[in-house]
Amino acid sequence: MDQLVSQLLLGLVSGALLVLLALGLNLIFGLLEFINFSHGALYMVGAYVASYLAAATGSIWLALLVVPIVMLLVGAGLERTIIRPMYGRDQVDALLLTFGLTYVLIEGIRMIAGSGGRRVRAPELLDFQVPLGIGRPIPAYLLFVVLVVALVVGGLWLFLQRTDVGLVVRAGIRDHVMIRALGVRFDRYRTLVFAIGVAVAGIAGVLTGPITGVYPEMGADILILAFVVVVVGGMGSFWGAVAAGLLIGVLVSLTTLYASVYAGIVPFVLMILVMTFRPRGLLGAT
Repeated sequence: MDQLVSQLLLGLVSGALLVLLALGLNLIFGLLEFINFSHGALYMVGAYVASYLAAATGSIWLALLVVPIVMLLVGAGLERTIIRPMYGRDQVDALLLTFGLTYVLIEGIRMIAGSGGRRVRAPELLDFQVPLGIGRPIPAYLLFVVLVVALVVGGLWLFLQRTDVGLVVRAGIRDHVMIRALGVRFDRYRTLVFAIGVAVAGIAGVLTGPITGVYPEMGADILILAFVVVVVGGMGSFWGAVAAGLLIGVLVSLTTLYASVYAGIVPFVLMILVMTFRPRGLLGAT
């Protein structure tokens, strides 16, 4: 029982990181109708920026504040320069563009930092185990990760639901043609949404560094799972991405405990089942 509870908690942590990546993908696709295949590489860039800041300052606390701002600016710059010309074109063009951007970013990181990867230490303040009463003690940093993800998810939801900008974004997701007809300058909102999606991926990169370390291929390893989360939860569904991310994280973790040989295929089996019996996703619009 102790091992089961501990594995469930680890699954929630990995699922929480998937939630951040999937939310960024979902937000970009929902408004821009653009599949950003470079999302994993941008997550990796955020992790590397955090690793250098942590090495310079001795802590990742500053990275948690600086990296989202840096990635917000990177996302805005990418949207205005190479992403914007893709709007209205075939999705294959967008996939090829962002696929190429992925390899540019990966090779750029290799040229700067090498291929060996970097270790990132968790904050000393969180370097202890938390006894939960049931299950084994869990590292405090993992609970911190879940807390930060919850705050980011709550902040995004409040932004979309309670602000005028969020209102325009939600309306644009439903019918961007009507929004343009009402005189709204929609291009600036596209830039903002793409930048926010990239910033959220950067936060996930910061949080992942102390758990797995950072290495050039880390984005490719998690991107496919993030796409699976988006499909299972429902394209464009905010809470669908949250529910599917946590569900897949827990399922993979439990399968690793009891039948590790099947852990790699569990998310894809779930995706096939969802696409077969509920094509819109678990919480997607019907």
